[in-house]
Amino acid sequence: MKRLVPIVLAALTLGACATEATPSRAELAADGLEIAEAQCAACHSIGAYGDSPMAQAPPFRSVLSRYREDVLKEELIAGIRVTHPMPEFQFNPQSVDALLAYMNSIQTAE
Repeated sequence: MKRLVPIVLAALTLGACATEATPSRAELAADGLEIAEAQCAACHSIGAYGDSPMAQAPPFRSVLSRYREDVLKEELIAGIRVTHPMPEFQFNPQSVDALLAYMNSIQTAE
């Protein structure tokens, strides 16, 4: 029994660390907004309303109704290629998760 107590305490401590390391959906979305402001806002409308600065660039609030999220995720990681002028870029998986969390938080049917 005395050996079991330290094992249980260690497991609880590790569990708490794992929980703290996982950002909430709101934290991910907030990070995604920062990424969108820095990387995407010059061309796309990144908010819940308003037109995109470039007419060809879809507003973020409707992107997930136009594109499958899993495909968009892969393309953002690989460096998306589209028919209209778009800068070359490549996001890491964590940034893509944050950007998609933000997009999900503002989606509307358009």
